[in-house]
Amino acid sequence: MIATLTDFMDSEYLGVMKGVIYSIAPKAIITDLYKKVKPQNIEEGAWILLTTYKYFPKGTIFLCVVDPGVGGKRDCLAVKTKNYYFVGPDNGIFYPTVQEDKVEKVVQLATIEAAPTFHGRDVFAKAAGKLEKSIPIEKLGKPGKIKVKEEFYLQGRTGEIVRIDEYGNIITNLPHIGKKEYLAKTRTYEQRIQFYETYEEAPSNQLFLIQGSANTLEISLKNGKAIDLWDVDTKARITIE
Repeated sequence: MIATLTDFMDSEYLGVMKGVIYSIAPKAIITDLYKKVKPQNIEEGAWILLTTYKYFPKGTIFLCVVDPGVGGKRDCLAVKTKNYYFVGPDNGIFYPTVQEDKVEKVVQLATIEAAPTFHGRDVFAKAAGKLEKSIPIEKLGKPGKIKVKEEFYLQGRTGEIVRIDEYGNIITNLPHIGKKEYLAKTRTYEQRIQFYETYEEAPSNQLFLIQGSANTLEISLKNGKAIDLWDVDTKARITIE
């Protein structure tokens, strides 16, 4: 199975990558993990991958193309971990995940003859297709190394906003510590916010905290978008104590 993670939205680029894969491995099973990562937002992609990869069958190949540095100096990599494969740019998007699942092998993919604006099609999709066809990772390129180490800030009760999801929830990497009320602070906002176990319990028309599916705190608004009340973005530091 190949799972794609991209910022391609509803463009033709994702379809083209799938066409390349099918031309190499016609029987491939391809699923879209997520195609609406905010454009060029490597950190959001990294968080989505880190919090979802374990739900896929072992041996899944994650094709990760959120690549603002396409055609530049960053390397193109294929990585084998204990349970999975990852293909994409060495820009940090899969670093937290491969560290968690333990890196076993890394190869650098060649970019000769690849369009400098579309390595997703000419480099990464081809590599994913070959892995799906059971070609050993060592055959895909020369030994490589992960150089870019994207890590999420977490120091005590200060972490960061790692994602704003489709529902406008402000997702952090801070765990719930059993409190019924927290003081939440960013550079521009400071507010005491109640914690609720479910969306149903929460009151309407006011921000509340909930433990999301990744087991971290999220700022939410019942039947609305929390981002409409707190104008924040990913990478912003946040303290919830």
